Amino acid sequence: MKRVTGIGGIFFKSKDPKALTDWYASHLGVPIGEHGEVMFQWRGAEHPAEEGVTVWAPFPEDTDYFEPTKAAFMVNYRVDDLDALLEALKAEGVEIDPKREDFDYGRFAWIIDPEGNRIELWEPPKGQQTA
Repeated sequence: MKRVTGIGGIFFKSKDPKALTDWYASHLGVPIGEHGEVMFQWRGAEHPAEEGVTVWAPFPEDTDYFEPTKAAFMVNYRVDDLDALLEALKAEGVEIDPKREDFDYGRFAWIIDPEGNRIELWEPPKGQQTA
């Protein structure tokens, strides 16, 4: 089983997400989406017909999305088989948040690394690049 196949997103806290995204758009040409996110689209070498995406998004500095950690960032990793990976991580003693979310754009779960950082795991829908 493949575990992590790539970075699905970089999320971080910001004092003023709107001003920050405007700065990135103005000075670096980053294409900001409707909700202040950036969707970097790409295609993998193994499956060039399938599209992949890496998300970049600032969150308000008072967000509770990264809890229970107080870290200013969270990395989202793409995975091939979320359920199998979670079972393997459980057997290895990794701290796993019981919360799960399922959307048309994929399935999500969260774990905590040994330093207390929250990590988001994302299994994209079949047909969307994960590697």
